[in-house]
This record gives sequence, C-alpha cells and structure tokens, in this order.
Amino acid sequence: MFFIQVLKIDCESEPQATAETSNCSEIGDDGETEAEQRDESLRTEPDPQPLSVNQARQLLSFYTLAQNPSISLVTERLAPLWVRCDMSDPAGTAWLGAEMVYTGSKVTGAKLYSVTCKGPTVDHSRVMTLDEVKQEHRKKHHSPSMTLKGSARYNLFGSVTVENTIIDSQSSVTVDFKWSDVARILETPPMSSTATLFGCDLQTFYSEFFFSFVFHKSLADGLRTGEIEWVEPIETTPAVDLTRALLEGDCVTSCQDIGNSLKLVIDGLRYGEIKPWVHRDSNSSLSKLILQSYHQKIDPVCLTGLTPVQMLLEMGLDKMRKDYINYLIGKTTTSTLTEVNIQEQISRLEKLHHLLEILGTCTTFLGLPYHRLFLLTQSCLQHYKTNPYDGNHTFKLPVQPALITHFYQTEHPVLWGVEVCSGHGPREVRTLLQLSDQPLVDHVVFDTDYGNETVNGDSEELACFSTLVCCSLVNFV
Repeated sequence: MFFIQVLKIDCESEPQATAETSNCSEIGDDGETEAEQRDESLRTEPDPQPLSVNQARQLLSFYTLAQNPSISLVTERLAPLWVRCDMSDPAGTAWLGAEMVYTGSKVTGAKLYSVTCKGPTVDHSRVMTLDEVKQEHRKKHHSPSMTLKGSARYNLFGSVTVENTIIDSQSSVTVDFKWSDVARILETPPMSSTATLFGCDLQTFYSEFFFSFVFHKSLADGLRTGEIEWVEPIETTPAVDLTRALLEGDCVTSCQDIGNSLKLVIDGLRYGEIKPWVHRDSNSSLSKLILQSYHQKIDPVCLTGLTPVQMLLEMGLDKMRKDYINYLIGKTTTSTLTEVNIQEQISRLEKLHHLLEILGTCTTFLGLPYHRLFLLTQSCLQHYKTNPYDGNHTFKLPVQPALITHFYQTEHPVLWGVEVCSGHGPREVRTLLQLSDQPLVDHVVFDTDYGNETVNGDSEELACFSTLVCCSLVNFV
C-alpha cells in the first residue's frame, strides 16, 4: 500500500555553504559553536505535510489511468494508493484512496475512497442520521438492496464496590459489539449482538504478587549476570527479624543479610530448635535440609558467593508457585514449573502472572461465570505454550451481552459505527460512519468552540468526532 505526503522545506532557512576555514569556531551566546548549530540545523527535518484535495485527486487520476488496460500498457499490479489530505475543503477530506478491482487476473475497475472528518460536537443534531448515511451510500452505488451492520466499543469500569468499599481500578477491559439491523445512530448494542472482551489494560491489580515476582526476577537476573542491585538498608536489622522476612518472602537488602538469615535457620534445624513442615512438592535446597533434619542428619552447606541468593530464589519460586496454584485452582497449570531450570521458571511465572492479572480483573470487576473464565484460561495457556511473554498481547473472549449489560448500558461508547453494504465479492461497496471520543486521524488539529472538559470530561452527552468513509466503484470500458 502506498502513502503519499509532501515535505515542505523553507529553502531560505537552509545553511549556506562557505569556502572560508578557520582554526577555531566562533562561540555563540548559548555556548554552541557555529559548526554545532549548523549540524543541528541539518539534522532538523520538517514534519510531513498533507496535500490539498485537488493535488490528491491528480495523483489518484495518474494512478488510475496507469492501471486502465484500455489506456495503459502497465501489466504489473500496483498496491492500493492512499493520499493524506489537509481537510481544507468544505467536506473536511482527510484521506483519498484508490485500489484496483480484478476479475481473475484482469483489471476491470477501480474503487475510489474518501475519508471526511468533523467534530467534536455534543450536539447530536449535527451528526448524520441513519437515513442520511443510506442516502450517501446510494449516491455512490445504485443497488436495490442494502445491509446494515452496527458496531460499538466500550471501555469497562473505573471502580467497583466490594463489601461497602469502593475500589478504584487502574485496569480496564475493552469490549467490542457487532450486530445487524441498526435502527438509529448511537443506539445501544442489542442483546442479540455478539460481544468480545479483549485488550485488558493491566496496572498491577495484584500488587503483592507483582512486587514479589519483580523481586525474585531481579534475583534470577543477578544469578545470570553475576550482579545484583540491592536496596540500601535504612537501619541495621536483627538477624532474627531478617529470618522471619526471609521465610515470608519479603525483600532483603544484601547478600550478607540472606546468608545470616539462612545460617540461623540451618543452625536451628541442625540443633532441633525449629521443626517446620515442608510441602511434599517443594524442591528447594532448604526444603531438602528440612527433610534431612527429620532424621537428625543435615549435610554441610557453604553459604558463600551467590549460594544464599540461589537458595532464597528457590524458596521464593516455591512460594509463588503455591500462590498461583491457590488462586488458579488448578495444579496442572503450574505443575511443570519445578521440572525446568530457574531462568525458565521465572519466564513461566511471568506468563502466569499475566494470566492472574487478566483473570483477577474479569473476576473482581466483571463477575464473569466460571465457564467463561475457564475458556479464557485455556486460551491464555494455549498461547503461552508456544509464545514468549508479551504483556501487550490481546486475548479475546466471546461473552453474552447479558453478562455485562449493567456495565455498558449507562456508559458512552468510545467508538460507535454503522456500515452500509451492497454488492458482492470484489465489487462490494461500503459506506461507514464512525463516531468516536477521539479523532481517528492524527495529521490534523481540530478546532473546538468549547472547553476541553466538555470534550473528554463527565458531560451527560457524548462529545464525538465524526468520520465518514465513502466508496464508489468505477468500471473500465
């Protein structure tokens, strides 16, 4: 696909070449030499500028003529062409585009596109009606039958009340709706629509798990690189307190702290002063020492170098694995963690934490039923079975609108659209109107006649930008 834009350069501002040389450069008031200022000027590139509608139409005419088999000898297929426009025309045209229509390998016509934008406005009487969108489609395509498709996108929740306490969430879940038989502009998606949850914006919903994971990941990185960054201790802490913090999985401040704590624990095991229980699935070095203490025989341990860090990391991974098991209620989810090396365990825990955040968000704030969460869990696990961790990956979950109706029916959509279609196959023509809370083009600054708080604030009416995409079909003779 081709994109055309123009670079406007002020030739008078270009640095002039000079034949004079000097052993020293003149220093400006700001401490920069003339050479440095000249180099900076050369490095500065103007922003790309859109074309006028007339210029864009000329380019599209050349492109279309070059593909017309009745005029041109060009046989190579060209990619679709889109030209960025400056919206200076009365219609507010932001883009013009064209692509060829093929029947087999022969070019039989061209589709010409226009994208016009308006807004923002809170006066919905200024927005196109559904009849006007249909009429706009009929101007481009004379067809006896048309089909209408609706779509809407909502960002769900900002807070929730749990046991009389309001919890503000920094996370969000996006839901897309699609339906047929649109009745009016900005109508609420009907219960017959299909809904898909996706795009969880996670902001450490389970902060305790998150910070514990980050700490143990830093230990694993330290074992791999040989360097560990410790938090500077505020004051000296008794070894007994450090031991308690160690066993509870809290952060410590140095390798020496870990060694001192482990020495106290191992001495307590050796002399029978402490007799802790150990989980049968635990596979850490300390767990093995605890099992040996049951028989009053403990192997000697050298707590030098990075050995204390290794032992602490094993303990932390053991604890986190059990935490995830307790939450996910499925031992098969995490049973393979102990069968691989520490670095791979960290990688798998990172994936599990991503899953935990998604499930926690959907459970606490959306209250989705178990069978829906099970499908989401399986989808996440299947993805991460063959793919590396990606916190930005989008997991999609089809849901019934009735399950989330109380979240979106009183909210404004961030994107709402209606599409009018006619024709079939490569000769299908569509007209699309989209209303959004943000502009859908990024190369034009929109003027507003009211304050920003009305556009993106808590106004009762939706302040929307309007984007109309039209398509016309031209047949080659």
